[in-house]
Amino acid sequence: MFGQAPGVVEGQERRPWRGAAGQKLRRWLQLGEEEFYATFYCASVTRCYPGKHPKRGDRKPTRHEQELCAFWREWELQLVQPALIVPVGTLAIKQLLGIEDLSCIGKSFPCRGAVAVPLPHPSGASAWMNDPAHWKRTQVALRLVRRELTRIHRNQADR
Repeated sequence: MFGQAPGVVEGQERRPWRGAAGQKLRRWLQLGEEEFYATFYCASVTRCYPGKHPKRGDRKPTRHEQELCAFWREWELQLVQPALIVPVGTLAIKQLLGIEDLSCIGKSFPCRGAVAVPLPHPSGASAWMNDPAHWKRTQVALRLVRRELTRIHRNQADR
């Protein structure tokens, strides 16, 4: 699971995807809290909370902040060697897939020897999900994630 950056709650609790967006993400994936953390290694574009945006939500990490954390992202991908990568939100999608918008939602992509299935960010700060067509594309993406998880579990059982 690859997001933008930790939020306030994540910093306080020292665990990723703990705030409202994480709760919504787990509901989308139909995973309980412990099952979510047992299923996904969680990483992000930057390692530190970037602070509040002056108008709404959290501030997007600057290009310099992203560059400072690039080493960790690359190191984690090499170390973990995931079979499935789920970039969540436009910044994570851009960093991993080079796609600058959410037109990729509902599709899967080869990425560093894995399958990547992008999701929109579940934050309430994003208006993208207000369009019913976007929710339908998100549901397709969630089915793709579940299908990949089933495939991965089946392959592990065959070993």
